Amino acid sequence: MTFPAGTPRGIEGQGPASSDDAPWLIVGAGALGQLFAASLAAFRPVILLGRHPAQPAIRLRKVDGTDVEIALARERLKDWIAKRGEDSAPALVVLATKSHDTQAALDALTPSLAPTTPLLLLQNGFQVQPRISEHWAGPVLCASTTEAAYRPMPEPEPEGDPHSDFHLSRPDVVHAAAGETWIGDLAGRHAALATAVADDLSQAGIAATACADIRQRLWHKLAINAVINPLTASHGVRNGELARSELRPRIEALISEIDRIMRAEGIKPPAAGWQALIDGVIEATATNRSSMLQDVLAGRLTERDAILWPLIDAGLRHELATPALTELYRATPA
Repeated sequence: MTFPAGTPRGIEGQGPASSDDAPWLIVGAGALGQLFAASLAAFRPVILLGRHPAQPAIRLRKVDGTDVEIALARERLKDWIAKRGEDSAPALVVLATKSHDTQAALDALTPSLAPTTPLLLLQNGFQVQPRISEHWAGPVLCASTTEAAYRPMPEPEPEGDPHSDFHLSRPDVVHAAAGETWIGDLAGRHAALATAVADDLSQAGIAATACADIRQRLWHKLAINAVINPLTASHGVRNGELARSELRPRIEALISEIDRIMRAEGIKPPAAGWQALIDGVIEATATNRSSMLQDVLAGRLTERDAILWPLIDAGLRHELATPALTELYRATPA
């Protein structure tokens, strides 16, 4: 990635880092973090930081069903921070954590980063993006992506040879469906940087485009997630089950409230309307387990607050009633 002229790089006291040699630091070893790291590793230096020790490789199941093992540096976040002086400063920090973990991860990293280090946020919802964009001194890019990936649920090891390669045959992450990724910043000040990052991602096989309307794209994705994620999590079903006729009145009530909120926020509806957009995603991802359902099945915290609360809060600000969204919020596991 060649950064645009004037983009600050490096860490204080060390001078600028080379845009070609400096690594991208990807924080969060969930499905999306692993997918981005595995895709990028063949094209540029990448360091993937997670909570737990891991082998220096990712086993990726590609969209076509084939498995590949990709070597890359993997470390625990706390270990990378502890030895920070030994590595070159990152060219970009990609925060791929869950929304409720993002600020804590950034706070832990901050003493080890130049204050002007560029960030790329991959979170669901519309909660951490405006807050970090306002308070971080350097450029903050936001991404809205339709790439679908998941980590396979652990399975019982089959009886037989205790030295079998059962665990070695299971991928770390499955790229369930290729999508599109849009990148921009909320203040519209870093178009050249967004283009450079999007070009690197596209070269790595993640179709990405810089855009000037990232706020609108984040709200559009929020509308989709606010219907699909909580309903699949609360009912324990895959996305396609939301097309059942008995759920139609509830979905229509949610979309009606979302439409009023979006209009009050100045967000243009999709050309075909909100109902068609959400129905299309339900159909296209019928066999998928939503990220929130995956969290529930794994016993993890969900992103209920990041996905539903921005809409409810906007309703409160604009004095709009949101009974359907509020009921869904209360029914969704935290």
